Amino acid sequence: MRIGIMTSGGDGPGLNAVIRGAVRKGVRVHGAEFTGIRDGWRGLLEDELFDLPTTAVRGISGRGGTILGTSRTHPYSGGGPARMREVMAARGLDAVIAIGGEGTLAGAARLAEEEGLPVVGVPKTIDNDLGGTDYTFGFDTAAAIATESIDRLRTTAESHHRCMVVEVMGRHVGWIALHAGMAAGAHAVLIPEFPVSTEKICEWVRSARDRGRAPIVVVAEGFVPEDRDEAVAVHGIGADGRPRLGGIADEIAPLIEERTGVETRSAVLGHLQRGGSPTAYDRVLSTRLGMAASDLAVEGAWGQMASLHGTDIVRVRMADAVDRLKRVPLSRWEEMQVLLG
Repeated sequence: MRIGIMTSGGDGPGLNAVIRGAVRKGVRVHGAEFTGIRDGWRGLLEDELFDLPTTAVRGISGRGGTILGTSRTHPYSGGGPARMREVMAARGLDAVIAIGGEGTLAGAARLAEEEGLPVVGVPKTIDNDLGGTDYTFGFDTAAAIATESIDRLRTTAESHHRCMVVEVMGRHVGWIALHAGMAAGAHAVLIPEFPVSTEKICEWVRSARDRGRAPIVVVAEGFVPEDRDEAVAVHGIGADGRPRLGGIADEIAPLIEERTGVETRSAVLGHLQRGGSPTAYDRVLSTRLGMAASDLAVEGAWGQMASLHGTDIVRVRMADAVDRLKRVPLSRWEEMQVLLG
């Protein structure tokens, strides 16, 4: 059996560990052969494939990024499923493992269930917004990087008696902000699921200041203040047609300074959260998901993806995982309230 493997959409820590896990188990246990697909769906549509033996995945689980490259090419562009069938037949591919987030897995589910293509998936997003899995790989690393960054910003804020507004990624969910904010002891955490007023933010800042603290505000890039209708996207629209979220910290910081009198600075962490080596947790999770994906491919479980449930790796329908965003629940938000201010 020959299995193609691709990484598609935004990159994230742990992609290389998934590739290694899939190839090692596929070759050693199932006797499969692997083909690397360059730059996601683009490589499959444009026939940019190469052999991927076990020697090619040596020592890569600790490396960030992806050795396969990635892109946001839509699977129904450039000839779509018909072209994919043509390339797969010519290259002798019996299955494809698609590693990606919401967009990638939605496309993979459609290809498997509507077009009959032999595709299985692995969920990837630092935002942790995919249903059907308790956590996605890359999230732990992103939250850890954000936490360390906040710790560093706190020391300079304390030196100058300032308030720091730290913007983290997450798109339309607040998982990174919630976890990093709790881990770093932030005084205010702002997430898209639960809008709060500017006055409430300032109340938290004043409370921290009055106790002699340098107030730390963590805000998710998709946070929408009560007086706005949509998230801030100062960088416009991306090539995939989605708003390039970001800039909310720069809007909030001057408002806090004006209303509280506390000198305030903003810091946008941006792509720092997606780069570099994955944490040990993400390396282990990624490797296990990759190994499970090889099993799915060999068993012909098309339209399924490897998923984390508790501490177990299970399988779920990709279509079920992408039908809605996994948002921060009210219980987690209420749990956070005692720590704010």
